[in-house]
Amino acid sequence: MLRILAVTGATLATGGLSAFSSPVQTTMLNRLIPSTKEKLPVVGIGTWQTFDVSGTAAHSELLQTLKAVHTAGGKLIDSSPMYGRSEEVVGTLTAESGLQNQFFYATKVWTRGREAGIQQMEDSMRKMKRSSIDLMQIHNLVDWKTHLETLKAWKAAGKIRYIGITHYTDSMHDELVEIISKVPLDFVQFNYSILARNAEKKLLPAAQDRGVATIINQPFAEGRLFSLVKGKAVPAWANENDMTSWAQFFLKFILSHPAVTCVIPGTSDPRHAADNMLAGHGRLPDAALREKMAGLIRTL
Repeated sequence: MLRILAVTGATLATGGLSAFSSPVQTTMLNRLIPSTKEKLPVVGIGTWQTFDVSGTAAHSELLQTLKAVHTAGGKLIDSSPMYGRSEEVVGTLTAESGLQNQFFYATKVWTRGREAGIQQMEDSMRKMKRSSIDLMQIHNLVDWKTHLETLKAWKAAGKIRYIGITHYTDSMHDELVEIISKVPLDFVQFNYSILARNAEKKLLPAAQDRGVATIINQPFAEGRLFSLVKGKAVPAWANENDMTSWAQFFLKFILSHPAVTCVIPGTSDPRHAADNMLAGHGRLPDAALREKMAGLIRTL
């Protein structure tokens, strides 16, 4: 039987342990959102492509996927108008599940112009069946200065709780750093994985220094990581450190960085979702183990 243990993000912030180590506890690890100190479970779910579906069979599988996320302690669901039917599917299935108020809803504005942005965000709220959204993000920095003013007003009015910005390429990390260094934001979302570690240079440290929560996309490097390890067994030393699958191996590497708040692997398979959630349970790698893990991937 898989051991389901976890650590608390508060301990990472106390200085009682090294930045890359963790004590053992019995629920999914939570990290604090710096701007409010609200706890957020460290593994959520992304909906790019996987939730852009129609039909009873596809919806049924996704309903079980969301239930698997909830059962294991996950909360954050990340979507966008860019993702086709994903927002609507999220709204429909969370309502059907009876768990509508158990998730942390994050979506995005992805258009140009103030009025177009307002209309798009109102559409997103309707599709997701929400009277308010936990986190509204400016997708890929599209017209971000315009939308930021709207988001500030919406936050003050209680329509959203948090404001964020996103991107998905290494080439935009410097711009994300520049923005969070000058603009008060709650969240920044970007790509980071054991295979693509550019965010460690400036972006993760900047977010930590500025008190900005981080959401990690592309944790499996768009599937390239699974291609590298196809047919290979997870090493025994990883099993001994609470990593019993490659998905957990890749996700725990990310989560062991103290500046990471939440990671959002995408899947439509409830078994994969349950496995992904286990990355938020058990021990996290310390600095030495992280480098051993990265070294293994470099040999593949």
